[in-house]
Amino acid sequence: MPRIAICAPSTPLLREDAARVTALALAEFPEIELHFHPQCFASEGHFAGPDEARLAALVECANDPRIDTVWFARGGYGANRIAEGALAQFGPAAQGKQFLGYSDAGYLLGALYRAKVGHPAHAPMPNDIRREGGEEAVRRALRWLSGDRTTLEPSLDHHPTVAFNLMTLAMLCGTPMMPGLAGHVVMVEEVSEHLYAVDRLFFHLTAHLAGIAGLRLGRVSDVPENDRPFGADAEEIARFWCERHGIPYLGSADIGHDSANKVVPFGLATDR
Repeated sequence: MPRIAICAPSTPLLREDAARVTALALAEFPEIELHFHPQCFASEGHFAGPDEARLAALVECANDPRIDTVWFARGGYGANRIAEGALAQFGPAAQGKQFLGYSDAGYLLGALYRAKVGHPAHAPMPNDIRREGGEEAVRRALRWLSGDRTTLEPSLDHHPTVAFNLMTLAMLCGTPMMPGLAGHVVMVEEVSEHLYAVDRLFFHLTAHLAGIAGLRLGRVSDVPENDRPFGADAEEIARFWCERHGIPYLGSADIGHDSANKVVPFGLATDR
């Protein structure tokens, strides 16, 4: 029976949402055992408890030899504050685990991938149960953990691939957590950013992506209205900066901050 530990490296999860995810898993995936760490429901300011508590819960889940997968509860902000410290405390038991999440969890996915620890994957999170159609997003993650490859982003091919929130990946650039991505297809998506901010992020990010196999753009959603039109949409922005840096623009990716968000294992999908 696959055993999954859920912790919250960023912001807290509501108990009623954990109950809904648990009920869905019990009804439809009886072979999967979910364990919500109590830290998921802690709260201190913006975060799911202080840095020390979030770090300790993540290390506990990663180092527990009875656990097969660590599933990040939700995004928000805060994983970057604990990622390096947590990885420094990971032991041998963390090596064989899958680590699932997206959005702010991308800091951890990137750091894990760089350190060659475990098997990180961009995938829906428990908090997605709150979205319209969110039950299907949670099912997708659980199906992936059950071995269902129909959950994968459809463009995955023979290239190693990673998927990130645009802001998260841009902030990783230049830090000790940034993985080497030469030869990779890089997928990015974004939510709730003005188009001028999307342009600014691509300006910074593409300067750090020399040698990648290409870039795919996921959904850029809930774009706020500015006081004047930017003059280009998200795809035009991505194409502009890819062309400036000689990066092949490969088209769309089926990822985003929504219930249709597909699974992208880091590296080669054939490895998992």
